[in-house]
Amino acid sequence: MDFSDFYETFFEEAEELLADMERHLLELDLESPDPEQLNAIFRAAHSIKGGAGTFGFDVLQQTTHLFENLLDHTRRGELALRRDIVDTFLETKDMLNDQLDAYRQGGEPDPEAFERICKVLQQIALDEMGQGLEGAGGAAPEATAPQAPAEAPAAEPRPEPPVESVPPAAPAPAEGANLVVALLKVGDKDRELLIEELGHLGEIKGQGGDAERYEVSLATESDRDEIEAVMCFIVEAEQVEVREASAPQPSASAEAEPPIAAPSETASAKTTPPAVVAPAKAADSAKPAAKPAAKPKAAAKGGETTSIRVPVNKVDQIINLVGELIITQSMLDQTVSELDNVSNGALVNGMSLLQRNARDLQESVMSIRMVPMDYVFSRFPRLVRDLAKKLDKDVELVTEGESTELDKSLTERIIDPLTHLVRNSLDHGIESPEAREAAGKPRTGRLTLSAQHQGGNILIEVIDDGAGLNRDKLLAKARENGLSVSDAMSDDEVWQLIFAPGFSTAQEVSDVSGRGVGMDVVKRNIQEMGGHVEILSRPGQGTTTRIVLPLTLAILDGMSIKVGGEVFILPLSAVLESLQPRQEDLYAMAGDDVVLKVRDEYLPVVAVHQALDVAGACTEPTQCIAVIVQGEGRRYALLVDDLLGQQQVVVKNLETNYRKVPGVSAATILGDGSVALILDIAGLHRLNQSKQQVGYEQRRHAPTHHLPQTEKEVEPS
Repeated sequence: MDFSDFYETFFEEAEELLADMERHLLELDLESPDPEQLNAIFRAAHSIKGGAGTFGFDVLQQTTHLFENLLDHTRRGELALRRDIVDTFLETKDMLNDQLDAYRQGGEPDPEAFERICKVLQQIALDEMGQGLEGAGGAAPEATAPQAPAEAPAAEPRPEPPVESVPPAAPAPAEGANLVVALLKVGDKDRELLIEELGHLGEIKGQGGDAERYEVSLATESDRDEIEAVMCFIVEAEQVEVREASAPQPSASAEAEPPIAAPSETASAKTTPPAVVAPAKAADSAKPAAKPAAKPKAAAKGGETTSIRVPVNKVDQIINLVGELIITQSMLDQTVSELDNVSNGALVNGMSLLQRNARDLQESVMSIRMVPMDYVFSRFPRLVRDLAKKLDKDVELVTEGESTELDKSLTERIIDPLTHLVRNSLDHGIESPEAREAAGKPRTGRLTLSAQHQGGNILIEVIDDGAGLNRDKLLAKARENGLSVSDAMSDDEVWQLIFAPGFSTAQEVSDVSGRGVGMDVVKRNIQEMGGHVEILSRPGQGTTTRIVLPLTLAILDGMSIKVGGEVFILPLSAVLESLQPRQEDLYAMAGDDVVLKVRDEYLPVVAVHQALDVAGACTEPTQCIAVIVQGEGRRYALLVDDLLGQQQVVVKNLETNYRKVPGVSAATILGDGSVALILDIAGLHRLNQSKQQVGYEQRRHAPTHHLPQTEKEVEPS
């Protein structure tokens, strides 16, 4: 039997549990920790331990067992939390991640790292409570014994005696239920794990049976669904029966079942881990009311599932097929448009219905790939905490818009740029507590990560309340690096200097920053995702770095334009308006650059035919159509021959199928089967500028004179 799918399911679930564990650890209030958070951390470790034991991942099981025991002492109030203890818990979580990765790759975890973390956890128990921890299965790895993994017997199956003595656990609340859990045809090793699981769900009153049917009497607050859910993580649902102690036993096996033995006064050498501590009375009183909410679990287990796990490559395959469907539908539309609507009315109506259905299908399929930004933001509390500690700064991280959704492929690629921006804000932006206090600010800095939808794009911002960017310092550093700058540059232009390769204002190189490598990569990576980055800063008040990305890279709403005999696609989200240029609104700049005045704003003119070398196109600006577009935070006027209309297109990667072309972001297949290029607005402008050989700063000067009436054509050299 192939267990690879089961392994992958365990790895994925374990990763989610570890992510939840880290989140709860970072949110803990050290003065008065929330019992629910402590329980959630404990349950995460407990679940991972159970799964690791089932699959024979011994080192992972033993580590989580030691960690779980320490967490149990913490939630029972026997171990007071401090920052250094939470640091150790986070380090243990990282170690569990490493062990998980090792097993996932078919290897074994680092034994030295395992021994070290065991010693650290044991030392905390000795220092804080004056006692060691139980090892996995009852044998605690000695703090000085490197043979800890070999001595831990949890991974070794042992015969289960007919009646086992169980040490007293934490008393169950008076309003808890007495249940009998029957384990049917469960092997010794799995039965041992299940009994240990039950010990954490309540107080085991007794147990006994044989290989066919083994029963455990349990006093617990947990309801039947919760117990079944925990058991089914290890065995199949049909191998577990849960009933109230007063309920009659199933008649089929009543005669074969021995009585359940009462617990012995003497604890055996292999003790069951302590049970869950009873919560406060207020929580107890609320417990019965909360139990009915667990009923849907049984229905879901019976066949109705609320979610399924699907590999990303399968989703991508569906999206590709939907894309091909849209291309086919576009081709049919092209053919039907040439037919007579009267004599082919049924066909026209059918095509209209097909178009709507294809659009609905595309939107539904695309929504499958959308994931909330919390997937990205959840990675940063730990980074901010550790880096702030390293820099001796107090920083509060705030996240907004976590439910905002973005294409899964983009969430993976945006993590690295965001990580660099966050590190920059902590290192360069937010001041030390002393400097903030001297400036009349709170000692604790504030870093905000936010996300929101804006039209067909997503807007992601990294905001700090630090010192802001220093214009004079940036200009001086630019001159030192040999960059061409001017005091007349606008603030926006000065802020863009930080994206120059090798540019850094750090006084010294450290492992955090100072090498001038990163911000240019950030900008390039975001551009490759079809987005752009902007910077807003106010001295003494902080800096905002804004990233604008398309929601998806697979299917695009576009505007078809014609230039000469060629058809191009503009992203519809970038198109603002179109107009017929008037002669009096066109102005010549220094060199051959031209700007168009639109409501008191002077926009750089980009002649598409000139930038892309298209023959037979309109060259008289007043006879062309100016499409006002926006790219990378700036507006441009594109001169085109005609607007053909809006249409949805499937994005085809040009680099994969051909090569990278300046001014072009991708390609698509039109309804007539021809290929059309999707234009990159900002890249097209840069291409046009490079052909005209005009510096960046000249494009921002005020206009000097009107074009002479005799010069009708604008032909950049």
